[in-house]
Amino acid sequence: MGAGHAHKLYRRGSSPVHALPPHTKLAAAFAFVVVVVSTPREAVWAFGGYAVLLAVVAALARIPPLFLLKRLLIEVPFVAFAVLLPFVAEGGRVEVLGVSLSVSGLWGAWNVLAKGTLGVTASVLLAATTELRELLLGLERLRLPPLLVQIASFMIRYGDVISGEMRRMRIARESRGFQARGPRHWGVLAKSAGALFIRSYERGERVHLAMLSRGYTGVMPVIDEVTASRAQWSYALALPGAALVVCLLGWVL
Repeated sequence: MGAGHAHKLYRRGSSPVHALPPHTKLAAAFAFVVVVVSTPREAVWAFGGYAVLLAVVAALARIPPLFLLKRLLIEVPFVAFAVLLPFVAEGGRVEVLGVSLSVSGLWGAWNVLAKGTLGVTASVLLAATTELRELLLGLERLRLPPLLVQIASFMIRYGDVISGEMRRMRIARESRGFQARGPRHWGVLAKSAGALFIRSYERGERVHLAMLSRGYTGVMPVIDEVTASRAQWSYALALPGAALVVCLLGWVL
């Protein structure tokens, strides 16, 4: 599997959450998100319970609140969409500070914000406690199609290579006095994008030939076998298990 590329979301540590096998954390995060999405939006208190559960996980993983908040900025486009819902949705209206808002739109905005924020937070916690290479091993352990795992592995491995190529091309353009200041320069940028695509395609062909010459038959060798004990599974599934209890109470109450 690919080399251990560190990513910006990962925060190195030695907490109990970091020590869990990656496939147990992947399964726990996925199950937690499914439970959150299945919760009725009217059970407002239940989402507060989910937030408390994630706060406990963050505390166990020793992830600072500021670290989480910065990574949650990726949710801003969804927040903007949710803010517009009360204004554009149809149905019954209610006056809030002199502004007419849709009741269904308000519930829809709350649904998007609450479930989206909890899902993104769970994903950030997963990424903050698991390296990319471990995530790939975990996906393979969970029987994700090997071809998809290989594609993800190569994307991670060669993403930095392509970024470096783009940076060198930009430096080369700027060293010749080029400055992209308007539509009349889009032609140069388009040619640069085409050249980058050709270089990337040629590099991919060379890498594939090199792999074939080393005996590649369509399956990548597994260097590290990832296993998990029953206790580790129980520890990882404690989060979605507690969330499931909250969800059931949200439907009943």
